[in-house]
Amino acid sequence: MGLSILETAIYASDLDAAESFYRDVLGLPFDSKVAGRHVFFRCGDAMFLVFNPTATAVKAGDAPTHGALGPGHVAFAVDGELEPWLERLAEHGVEIEASVEWPGGGRSIYFRDPGGNSVELATPSIWGIGMDH
Repeated sequence: MGLSILETAIYASDLDAAESFYRDVLGLPFDSKVAGRHVFFRCGDAMFLVFNPTATAVKAGDAPTHGALGPGHVAFAVDGELEPWLERLAEHGVEIEASVEWPGGGRSIYFRDPGGNSVELATPSIWGIGMDH
């Protein structure tokens, strides 16, 4: 029995800013939203969810309450090199917080979304994923 990520979530109180960032800057395909509660995106074969932490702390429907306060972290695998992403982020005025060449191979860049979450774009080789062994 194997597992893979079906969905992952971060939290941001300004969902309009988060929607613009993930749709327009990172280019994730918009899926759906409920104003004031969440905005959902497709990300490859998985879903990327952005919730308002205040709204998800209140029981609604069958799902349990959930949420996080303060900045979270998400890492997206890039298909190819990071240089085109550096150009795209610069065009959108996104400041790179860190760039790391990992000792085991691969590279990551880090920046913040409008909600203060740490966003990483990385070559999958940082985890040995997609490499021949």
